[in-house]
Amino acid sequence: MFSSIWQDIRREFSYGNMMTRVIIVNVIVFLVVNAIMIVSFLFNGGYIPDFFYQMLHFFSLGKSWEHNLYHPWVILTHMFLHQGFFHLLWNMLYLYWFGHIVGDLIGNHRIVPVYLLGGLAGALVFFLSANYFPSVGEYALGASAAVMAVAMAAGVMAPDYILRLVIFGEIKLKYIVAVLLLLDLIGVATTTNSGGHLAHIGGAMMGYIYARLLRSGTDLAAPINRIIDFISSPGSLFRFGSRKAKRPGPRLVYRNKATIGRPSGRTDTSENTDNQAKLDQILDKIRLSGYDSLNQEEKEFLLKMSR
Repeated sequence: MFSSIWQDIRREFSYGNMMTRVIIVNVIVFLVVNAIMIVSFLFNGGYIPDFFYQMLHFFSLGKSWEHNLYHPWVILTHMFLHQGFFHLLWNMLYLYWFGHIVGDLIGNHRIVPVYLLGGLAGALVFFLSANYFPSVGEYALGASAAVMAVAMAAGVMAPDYILRLVIFGEIKLKYIVAVLLLLDLIGVATTTNSGGHLAHIGGAMMGYIYARLLRSGTDLAAPINRIIDFISSPGSLFRFGSRKAKRPGPRLVYRNKATIGRPSGRTDTSENTDNQAKLDQILDKIRLSGYDSLNQEEKEFLLKMSR
């Protein structure tokens, strides 16, 4: 059973999209951290030793220059590090929901750069605030700032995108993102995680800046993707693909009802071809001018295809 699960994970990491890979990395790190915590708890008389927290801080972002200077990897590792289950769960659910929208609108290859930029912006805001406000805390870890960047980018690019919530029904994306941002603003006044909420706001602001710059023709993801391609090797487990290979443009994938359930083969009808051509034109228009440049008919067609 466990061998089968591991094979499924490896297959998803190898052939899944960028969002899936980021989620897998976060989950694996969470499992390793908690496995170490359980073992240390059992072998130390029923309490968690200082060693465990020292290990956690070893990969967490600190408020002091010395800690971050002598542990430079924390700039990246802190945004993939979770200890609490619900901390991980909500971050990954938000990343899954909003990441799908970002990937559909501007391309799968831009998800990781937005995630990283949001995490870096959140780290900067935490570091500055922790050195000016004593209640912020000593260390920061978690993907919340990175996820908020993805959420805000999705909200800026497709504010009228409809999401169906179990209790509230259909709600436009812009209101969901606004509520998340408002909760973080309120959370700054708390004494438990004010630094975390400030970092979330920093990530959200980076998502906003990224989406606005992309609309004007400046893609902050491009240099990050070049760095990723440079450090990736063909045989590496963390290979993200080469930019030299032909990369399809932003495309929303759908299946026509007439083709669902057919055992084999695929028939392209003239209607499917026309819909795909129209969809490509709309996605190109979003990429160049943003979601707000669409007219009402184009927005309704895009929503219909996404469903």
